[in-house]
This record gives sequence, structure tokens and C-alpha cells, in this order.
Amino acid sequence: MSDGIDREKVSAWLEAEIPGLAPPFTFALIAGGRSNLTFRVEDANGRLVVLRRPPLGAVLATAHDMAREYRIIDALGPTKVPVPPALGLCTDEAVNGAPFYVMDYVQGVVLGEAGSGEDAFDASAGRRAMDHLIEVLADLHAVDIDAIGLGDLAKKEAYLDRQLKRWAGQWEKSKQRELPAMEEAHALLVQAKPPQLYTGIVHGDYRLGNVLLAPEGRVAAVLDWELCTLGDTLADVGYLLNNWPDPADPPAAGAASVVVLQGCPSRAEFIAAYAERTGRAVGELDYYRAFQMWRLAAICEGVYARFRQKVMGDQKVDLGLMEAQTTFLANSALALARNI
Repeated sequence: MSDGIDREKVSAWLEAEIPGLAPPFTFALIAGGRSNLTFRVEDANGRLVVLRRPPLGAVLATAHDMAREYRIIDALGPTKVPVPPALGLCTDEAVNGAPFYVMDYVQGVVLGEAGSGEDAFDASAGRRAMDHLIEVLADLHAVDIDAIGLGDLAKKEAYLDRQLKRWAGQWEKSKQRELPAMEEAHALLVQAKPPQLYTGIVHGDYRLGNVLLAPEGRVAAVLDWELCTLGDTLADVGYLLNNWPDPADPPAAGAASVVVLQGCPSRAEFIAAYAERTGRAVGELDYYRAFQMWRLAAICEGVYARFRQKVMGDQKVDLGLMEAQTTFLANSALALARNI
């Protein structure tokens, strides 16, 4: 099971637990995953499903909770938020060495590394995609968490306090070297915390690279719910802004690999559209941008550490580039935090 799949046991589980699936099954690691391992599974009749499991080695406490991630997409299924249909959860570690879950395969395009999406859609489809990305985020933040059974998913209040404490701790556990910008930015973010105005579902990694796009330029499904929690919904707005390039931005100005679509509205248009759809005030966004750059730096360092420890399967990555990304994010967070 060097790649994360015990083919014999998982195949037996799939046949027994997921209606309509027929062996034999083929498993292929989906490229691009930097946290949980995601596999494309095809059955004897050509039906496709997706299997998600944790990394192969030791992981940080509270991370990679398959049952929690499954619960979220299952609860969101009946809402306006497009998610892959949840098919089954296995918590018996005897089957595959760790819990995993299975969801339906949704057709669509995932736009990956910086620049790779520039020609995937024309300007009209690109504009529709970005507009729908805003609509879906607003719909997510409007979900009645108690009505769909997620009211006890996490604490609702003091989101920034909890996140600043959690990711400072995760940074200390996973950091591969000293990076003073992380500590200074953290201190400034603690000092400048704004009040929490709105409470709801926070995706935690909401960006164009984490959705499947239909050819006509609509969001077919939102992916990667691993970091989802309850709390301050403006955190998602700040995160998406860091991944929403303006035409005047210099290269690598975003907080992660930024995909640029033709027809992309400006950041000001994005903010106005989100505010109009939600009816909410959207002040203090520079704080949330700085916070999300700092938080993402801590996350990226954890991913970097896992790749250095060779627990992410057979994925080829540039470790030097990953280290540089964390440094870039930490310095960017500090620069923004100093100007709040």
C-alpha cells in the first residue's frame, strides 16, 4: 500500500458499501493535491468516483479529519452551494490504514498553477465564472448552519482568536526554520483584531483553484473542505481577495498560485458584488488579507514539511519553491499588517 490504497480491501469495501459500483477498480492519484490524498476511482463499467484519505505519515492533531470533511459536504448537498454528492464514509482503519470517504465524480475543469487558466475560457465565460464564484461564496455564507445540522461543527464566536492561536501552534510544530516575519505579523494581527460582525460557514481555502468549472463558466462543485469551520465569514472574503488579481498587480502578487481568467472583474467590483448579494458591510478587509497571508504561510509550511518527510505519495514537487512561497507569504502578511 505504498501509494495509500490497499486495493484488495478498499475494492471489497467499495463493492459492499457504494451502490452501483462494480469491481475491478482502478485507482489513480489526482495530481495537485498538497494535503489529503485524492484518488480517481473507475469501476468495471466506467463509472467514476473520488476517494479522499489523509497523508501516509504522521499528521498534526486536528488535521485531516475525513469524517468531518464528509459530514460537511453531505450537509451542504441540499443547499445552493454546489458540492460533489457524498457517497460513503469508512472509519474502519483496518480497511485502508486510515479513514477515507468517497464522493461522486463531478465533470469540470480545475485551474491549477499560476497562468494555466488564462486561455481556458474566453472573456465571456471567464466573467461568468468569476461572477458565479462570488455568488457561490455569498450563498455559502448565507447557509443556515443549524438548519443543515452543522451548528455544532465548531465554536462560532471568537474566530480570529481561535485561528491565530491554532496556526501559531501549528507553525511551531511544523516549521522547518526560523522566520521572524511570522512572529512579528502574528503579534500585529493579535493587536489589531476587528470585531466579528458575521458568523457562518468559513470554507478556509475558497479560490478558483479549489472549484470545478463547467465549460460554460459556472462553478460545478466546490472542493477541498478540509479547512472548513464556523466563524467570521469575512475571512473567506480576505482569502479570495488575495487570489483575485487586478490588472495592475505585479507578478506573484497573490497569496497562492493565482489563476487569471479573461474577463475577471476588478477587486473593487468583486467587493461590491459580494456586498450587494449579501447585504453586509465589508470593512477591515486589509486586516483579513494580512491574516490570511499569515495563516496560509503556516499552512504551506506544514505542506512543505510533509513533502520533506515523504508522506504525500509519489508527487514530484520543487521543495525550494515551496520554501520560498512560505517566506513570500510571511513577508507579505507582515507588510500588510504593519499598515493596518
